[in-house]
Amino acid sequence: MKADIHPDYHTIKVVMTDGTEYLTRSTWGKEGDSMQLDIDPKSHPAWTGGSTQLMDRGGRVSRFNKRFEGFGLGSK
Repeated sequence: MKADIHPDYHTIKVVMTDGTEYLTRSTWGKEGDSMQLDIDPKSHPAWTGGSTQLMDRGGRVSRFNKRFEGFGLGSK
């Protein structure tokens, strides 16, 4: 096996949207860094059955709803 071709694989802390945390190994960041998730299986409508709403980051959802409001897809 060739030496020095693999990325640094280390332990990081992942913080879920509800504040729970767990340790995992990753190539992301540096040893001991903390990854704050914006969306996870506890809050994403694909896993929750649509019972929670996505937070609108930068007006993307609003722009989508405005652009396609004539198709009957947007807001409820």
